Amino acid sequence: MFKTFAKAIQSLSVALLMGLPMASSAQQLSENASIVVESPWARASLGMSRPGGAYLTVRNEGSDPISLIGLRAEISGMASIHETRTNSDGVSSMAPADDIVIPPGGMFALEPGGYHAMLMQLQSPLVEGETFPLTLLFSDGTELEITVPVLGIGARGPEG
Repeated sequence: MFKTFAKAIQSLSVALLMGLPMASSAQQLSENASIVVESPWARASLGMSRPGGAYLTVRNEGSDPISLIGLRAEISGMASIHETRTNSDGVSSMAPADDIVIPPGGMFALEPGGYHAMLMQLQSPLVEGETFPLTLLFSDGTELEITVPVLGIGARGPEG
């Protein structure tokens, strides 16, 4: 029990020193600053046998619509955007999403229970307190690499 407690204290200390809670709410900008990503986060995974998910908000501060057309992540052998849908019987399913058009001045959230970044074929587990790079691919050729902090397995958002 002492080892588990000591490990938890060590993980918390590292997270506080690295400022991970602050990083999860930080804005990450594209080079031309028209695409802003806010509050990226992922849940810790149960090993590598099941897919992971990542969540974030994308804002289009440009004057033209932009489409989020895909993802790339070294931690995943196959990363894509999926949508969770619930039918009238209350049964949920996930399916790959089409391109996501974000109008000028608009925003789009990838969040639990809706659209999300699906990280299939994990190359390593998503470990609480760690981060991983995720590249967002846009229709204008912009590739925006962001840093995604991994929160606890039961996290509901970047605030905890």
